[in-house]
Amino acid sequence: MDVKLMWIEWLSYAAAGMVAGTLAGLFGIGGGLVIVPVLVWLFSKQGLPDQYLIHMAVATSLMTIVVTSMSSIFAHWRLGNISMLVVTRLVPGLLIGSFGGALLASLISGDLLQIVFAIFALLMALRIWLPNARASSPALLNRLPSSLYGLFSGAFSALVGIGGGTLIVPYLLIARLNIQQAIGSAACCGLPIAIAGVIGFIVFAPSEINQQSAWQTGFVHWQAFLGIILTSVIFAQFGARLAKQLPAVWLRRLFSLLLICVAAYFFSR
Repeated sequence: MDVKLMWIEWLSYAAAGMVAGTLAGLFGIGGGLVIVPVLVWLFSKQGLPDQYLIHMAVATSLMTIVVTSMSSIFAHWRLGNISMLVVTRLVPGLLIGSFGGALLASLISGDLLQIVFAIFALLMALRIWLPNARASSPALLNRLPSSLYGLFSGAFSALVGIGGGTLIVPYLLIARLNIQQAIGSAACCGLPIAIAGVIGFIVFAPSEINQQSAWQTGFVHWQAFLGIILTSVIFAQFGARLAKQLPAVWLRRLFSLLLICVAAYFFSR
């Protein structure tokens, strides 16, 4: 490979990490909603197979979550924000659901997967403008409903390349956990989702995908993963500091606009 081209690729992934990290810290998201569209755009510019762009972006996004979730889990563990009872009841369903979600993603076309991601982004944008749910049901923490919801949230998280916090935190709040425990427990759930999803995206990827790049294992692109991780962790702190200086109402509106732009990008492809 041309040395200049190699450096351009590394710099582009590092820049993607800067953007994803800043926005993750600014809006309090795990990064998948930002990393996936950025990677789809970068992969398309590098001439990678169009039908697999979204699959590779989702799988690589999940791989970054394996790393970032570990630091988040450690921080919440030290603060006592993790309910192990809740986590242990959700994890079996999350593991099976995420692995199954990777299988489902590998079976559907890239165009359909992009539409799923776009619809999810639009729904998240709409949810920002709706009032928070006030209903409560502690029974949701029982083994059966926890397992079923774990299956659903694990599968959907693997489909769109997120850590699951977007789906799990509201569920735990309705189940009457306080906000700190809901966020901490959801952060802990992100690791099994990411691990099972990554394994699935490697196992179920077609054999020809490994021939596209020396950095490729299944749908996971290791160069993109390393470039993003090197910068996203640092810039997430910058985004978090920036968030403290902006009014909460403007943060919510900006995040909603970002999600609408993401949805529009995928609908237009």
